[in-house]
Amino acid sequence: MIKIVLLVSFSLLMISQARTQETAEKYLVDSASVERSGVPKGEILHSHFDHSAIFPGTTREYWIYVPAQYRPDKPACVYINQDGIQWKAPVVFDNLIHLGEMPVTIGIFVSPGVVKAKGPQGANDRYNRSYEYDGLGDAYARFLLEELLPEVEKQHTGDGRAIHLSNSGNDRAIGGSSSGAVCAFTAAWEKPEAFSRVFSAIGTYVGLRGAERYPTLIRKYEPRPIRIFLQDGTQDLNIYGGDWWKANESMERALSYSGYEVQHVWGEGGHNGQQGTSLFPQAMRWLWKDWPNAVATGGSKNQMLTDLLIPGQGWELVSQGYGFSEGLAANAAGEVFFQDIPQAKTYKVGLDGAITPLPIDSKKASGTCFGPDGKRYVAAGGTRQILAYDEKGKTSLVADQISCNDLVVARNGNIYVTEPDGTEKPSHIYLIRPNGEKKIVDQGIRFANGIALTPDQTQLYITESATQWIWIYTIEQDGSLSNKQAYGWLHMPGNETNAWPDGLKCDTSGRVYVASRMGIQVLDQVGRVNLILPVPSGQASNCCFGGRNFDILYVSCGDKIYRRALKTRGINPFELPYKPLPPRL
Repeated sequence: MIKIVLLVSFSLLMISQARTQETAEKYLVDSASVERSGVPKGEILHSHFDHSAIFPGTTREYWIYVPAQYRPDKPACVYINQDGIQWKAPVVFDNLIHLGEMPVTIGIFVSPGVVKAKGPQGANDRYNRSYEYDGLGDAYARFLLEELLPEVEKQHTGDGRAIHLSNSGNDRAIGGSSSGAVCAFTAAWEKPEAFSRVFSAIGTYVGLRGAERYPTLIRKYEPRPIRIFLQDGTQDLNIYGGDWWKANESMERALSYSGYEVQHVWGEGGHNGQQGTSLFPQAMRWLWKDWPNAVATGGSKNQMLTDLLIPGQGWELVSQGYGFSEGLAANAAGEVFFQDIPQAKTYKVGLDGAITPLPIDSKKASGTCFGPDGKRYVAAGGTRQILAYDEKGKTSLVADQISCNDLVVARNGNIYVTEPDGTEKPSHIYLIRPNGEKKIVDQGIRFANGIALTPDQTQLYITESATQWIWIYTIEQDGSLSNKQAYGWLHMPGNETNAWPDGLKCDTSGRVYVASRMGIQVLDQVGRVNLILPVPSGQASNCCFGGRNFDILYVSCGDKIYRRALKTRGINPFELPYKPLPPRL
């Protein structure tokens, strides 16, 4: 049943141009696609999987190719293909492995899920192919890693060999055609540590379920260790979702711009697997070339990436094991303080990297900021107060009866505070003057969260976590706010309804660093995301610049704190206002 459905759905995709494609496509047959005597043949196992928790209710077939050269004492490399067995893959693998042109590789060929109908007899099943394959996000990658691959390793060959798969991304390739191709790329994009080599034929990088975003995201993200082979033809589909051929061209140009290892072969064919089948041996040779050397990342042409990132220096784990880390702020010496909210603990990261817990009950503090008086101001969520700590730890009450989330203390002593009230009710923005006067200066943002001043302290940024916006205000002479505008626009994961922008900070160039679901998104002064820095794990909740020169970006991510040295200097609100160079428009 599944095989028939796949053939029908694939045929439907071809109907729109079947009449215009009169000339039969002809491609050379690679010698590796032909069965040869004397070449050891692998074994193919057939099975079903019907107990997915990630795609509940689905059932699917899968096939396992085990090469004759495989030995259970050494975990094998892996190739995963969507839509079952394609490309004459078992024959190709037999020949290439025999010739030493690819490593000993176990092939896993998996069909998309189907949810069987339970209604009246004759009711339609639910076909999950587009949902699983065209959608963005990590669901399908997790299905492979957490559910299917462990299931595969429970199998045995006909002669009793156990199946052991390598868990290194450098030893894994993934591929497919059409929606299966974009699915393969998404798995590698989401989990590059698990899949580093991608074969993509007639890929659907168009507006079906969000894959049209990829060329833009590829240009903005810090490059990932992925090698990709692309194929498409000029007569591919051009329908409601987009132009397949031009979308694949855009993918190739974006990958090349960002320094990826990308190979492409363009033909004149339509939406079918003919050229892909012809090219598959060539693609496998290229994807596995120089293995076991790791897939490398090249140099991106993204100017902000070049301006900020130090070659060879990535994220470093500072500490871990917290309930939920938040409230990052640096003092004048460059020491960094952060909060563990549920444990009501405050920690200091010394200039030598040592972590010191402060001997206080933080009252479940979140937002933190150092003022021009040297005091550490915190939003004590447990008591609905704003408190200030001097250098000796003495506490003073700044404001009461305010459910503060985050705050910033300006050079003139004015304090701006975000007070969210869920994602559906309007938030309040407070101004607390040095004399203690408290007043609401704005309301209406859906979950107002992070807050920061521009380097010259003439404007105020506030993140709206329930959306993908960063709001900006003009600060008037009396501290009130005007000229409110949804100014900064953030990217959000394809499977989420908001970017969840949280804490944010600025550097001396006026760039804005925003903690979000996708990591740290870096905007220029006019509100455009130029660069996305994914974090190693967790969701980024806040950030600050620390170290003696304020050139180390610290980020809180769930139970962990990370840091990364950058080629810039952060700006602190307790410093004299600083005017960056005018933005490039």
